Amino acid sequence: MTELTDGEEVDVRAVPKPERHPMIFARFAALATGESFVLVNSHDPKHLRDEFDRDHSGAFEWTYLPSDDKRVWRIRITRRTEADRPRVLADTATLSADARGAVWRLDTTPRHLDANVIRLGPDERIDAHVGPDLDVLLHVLDGTGRIRTGDEDVPVRAGALVWLPRHSQRAIGAGPHGLTYLSVHPRRPGLNIVTPG
Repeated sequence: MTELTDGEEVDVRAVPKPERHPMIFARFAALATGESFVLVNSHDPKHLRDEFDRDHSGAFEWTYLPSDDKRVWRIRITRRTEADRPRVLADTATLSADARGAVWRLDTTPRHLDANVIRLGPDERIDAHVGPDLDVLLHVLDGTGRIRTGDEDVPVRAGALVWLPRHSQRAIGAGPHGLTYLSVHPRRPGLNIVTPG
């Protein structure tokens, strides 16, 4: 990617669709605080704006610019802050009590963590398995249950913080009123696919 100058136009109309958003976010990441670029597109990029709101809330400014051609959209995107701002992502108290499984997941990008809120119904279980090559921290939000670690049952209830070391064996079982917990771990690296040469 060529170096970006402040205020430069980034025309994505000829860029293949799957490459547009990654290219635009890479340009944004290269900006210093106060710098901007002008996005040129063939339509109003509302989905892109939604992604900026989700991933960079408060860190950018989005300004529509006039255009002589009604088929061309021009938007100035400015970096307002050096880093993304801390923000509330969810209120676990308002998650649907009827939902099961992963009822919330961290989906902002870029990020260095993965996090999920998992809800098991009364007496539901996650069968025994060996954990990934990552340490995992669980915070029990609601209910009771047991975590089977090898040959030991560890009882848990709301408020418990549980560390699951990498590669440790675990099975999770909910009590009679269910179990809801937050799971947090480092983000797994993406797959690197190499073609034989």
